[in-house]
Amino acid sequence: MKKQPIKFSEYPLIVPNAKRLSKKMDKLISDLKACQTANEAFKVINKINSYFEDLETETSVIYVLYTCDTTNEQYKKAQETVDELSPLFGKYSTDVQKILVNASYRPELEKKYGSYLFQKYEAGLKTFDEKIMPDLVKENKLVSEYDMILGGAQLEFRGETLNLSQLGKYMQDKDRETRKAAAKAMDKWLSENEEKIAQIYDELVHVRVEIAKKLGFKSFTDLAYLRLGRVDYNADMVKCYREQIAKEVVPVCQKLYKIQMKNLGIRKPQYYDYNLMFASGNPMPAGNKDYLVEQAHKMYSDLGPESKEFFDFMTKYELMDLEARKGKAPGGYQTTFPAYQSPFIFSNFNGTQGDVNVLCHEGGHAFQAYLSRNIKVSEYRQPTLESCEIHSMSMEFFAWPYMDGFFGKDAEKYKYAHLADSIEFLPYGATIDEFQHWVYAHPDASHAERCAAFKEIENKYTPHKKYDDCPTLAKGTIWMRQSHVFAVPFYYIDYTLAQVVAFQFAIENMKNHEKAWKKYIKLCKSGGKYPFQELLAKNHLRCPFQDGNVRKVIKPLERVLKGFDTSRM
Repeated sequence: MKKQPIKFSEYPLIVPNAKRLSKKMDKLISDLKACQTANEAFKVINKINSYFEDLETETSVIYVLYTCDTTNEQYKKAQETVDELSPLFGKYSTDVQKILVNASYRPELEKKYGSYLFQKYEAGLKTFDEKIMPDLVKENKLVSEYDMILGGAQLEFRGETLNLSQLGKYMQDKDRETRKAAAKAMDKWLSENEEKIAQIYDELVHVRVEIAKKLGFKSFTDLAYLRLGRVDYNADMVKCYREQIAKEVVPVCQKLYKIQMKNLGIRKPQYYDYNLMFASGNPMPAGNKDYLVEQAHKMYSDLGPESKEFFDFMTKYELMDLEARKGKAPGGYQTTFPAYQSPFIFSNFNGTQGDVNVLCHEGGHAFQAYLSRNIKVSEYRQPTLESCEIHSMSMEFFAWPYMDGFFGKDAEKYKYAHLADSIEFLPYGATIDEFQHWVYAHPDASHAERCAAFKEIENKYTPHKKYDDCPTLAKGTIWMRQSHVFAVPFYYIDYTLAQVVAFQFAIENMKNHEKAWKKYIKLCKSGGKYPFQELLAKNHLRCPFQDGNVRKVIKPLERVLKGFDTSRM
């Protein structure tokens, strides 16, 4: 049920209860089965959707509280309860979908809700059966176990106790010995935790393969694509897309890396050297968290009335937790509380340019959620993941004119670094994706074999990387730090697909801001009403899968990069 927005600090902690959940849903399912007409069904569907929104809000609140403090026993137990109940949520969602897909009045439902909703339902029904519920519980617990290891990381570094996010600041320090020391500290931590993380991943791979078998899939890969709602593209299309990256982007990146190392004066670079873009140091934010939030407020207020209203809302209702601290889970994300129609931004500020990226990237996610909050069909409020990332990555480029406020004298450095990093990300994203395809094609591989495969794939896309000072990473273990590999298999190529689309907004914004911004607002308001390729077509955006479209965005951006004199930065 929709509630009035309140400050996050006032949100009640409500832990779902299996008995209450089952009692409520059994009654609603019974009512839905009894419906003889579409009009009768509409009323029950509204009640079900309202209840699901309450549940999603409760579980999102728990997740936010837990990730904000993974050491809090109350939050930890609440998250464990959610992990155990998650398959039950899936069961009831599936029950509803089965009834609606097979209803005699389905044509009337499709007329009201759209055929894509039923396409989503049919895909979703293939991904769930009650017989896999114990396996889903195990999968969720393993992911939470991995999160606890990363979130609980405490690394001693030069008299400080740091988490992984806080160590990241030193990984891009101007002083090479500091970068090296930070990299070795991370390598040491990984060596101490490698066996446990490898065991978790091995169990995850095998439980997922078992789930796929029970559901009748030939491989987990096929199941994973449907889990992600990919109804309009497949693994073969993604493979061809990766080949575009290998052909068009890798050579460009290798040129950029050579320029970077020449400017740094480093002849035999190691992987941690690439974290530093300029000899004078990476662009640094011009102020602390409060200052950056103030600059973000100015930016969103200036971009347009919709974005001003959005950011005022975020600050008024305390919907951002931004700074890194002990016990806080690493990384960043955006989530929503449907009952309050409120987005939420989580991150780990560490004093680097990444802090500004968060306010733009996660801000883009939250902005889209805010603009789509009133879409009546809840399943249409958020698109599939690769489409979601377009909003966030495009906002990073819309923020360019405001970088003087965020970075002061380092504004031009930031722009170059941001664009170069965005292009250089594509090969890394392809690496993670190809690795995951390899893993699930060889599910019984040993940990050593997985690492060897990763190393080979990494060398294909990022041949410049060397790990001579870090023996654990040298084995091909850096994928173990990539949480997506554990939590949401195959959700990573999405970032690269979105990046290619966001580049289109970047190019258009440089030519005509008003036109580009209007197009962006339209995309955000479209929510998830269409599958990926159709969403692009409806908004006049080129699809990355089409051969040649990667080249069409990389070439003009390469020219933009050449316009910067990095030797003077």
